[in-house]
Amino acid sequence: MDQVAHELEEMGPIDYVVLAWPGGIPSGDGTIANMIIELVEHGIIRVLDIAFVAKDADGNVMAIDLAELGDDHEFTDFDGASSGLVSQEDLDEAGAALEPDSAAAVLVWENRWAAPVAVALRKSGGLLLDSGRIPVQGIIAALDALEAAK
Repeated sequence: MDQVAHELEEMGPIDYVVLAWPGGIPSGDGTIANMIIELVEHGIIRVLDIAFVAKDADGNVMAIDLAELGDDHEFTDFDGASSGLVSQEDLDEAGAALEPDSAAAVLVWENRWAAPVAVALRKSGGLLLDSGRIPVQGIIAALDALEAAK
């Protein structure tokens, strides 16, 4: 087995997230990026790809190169994190979901914490049929609805 095939066999599940900000990518104190870096350093995730997209006031969607953001933004430490997994079609889809005058970061990462389970599942002949996420807003709305029904 070649090295790439071996690495793929040992990988955990892969997720993508789209993080959006009205007004554009934040140029703040790096809190968000630092949290992601901390997850990487602890072996919880491995960032495979990061890309940026924006929608202007007229609704035009454009990909943003990390270098175009300048030196004063949240994600300077991710320069070069590009595996090619995020396509232009992915960026167009993320951009279509954005409100005008906003921007988003699209990240693809491996859930390294789940790799042992994924490997064991594959070795047993099993496969993951589906996966999903429930946003916190959905949980809050469901709990509010339950409370209102009492």
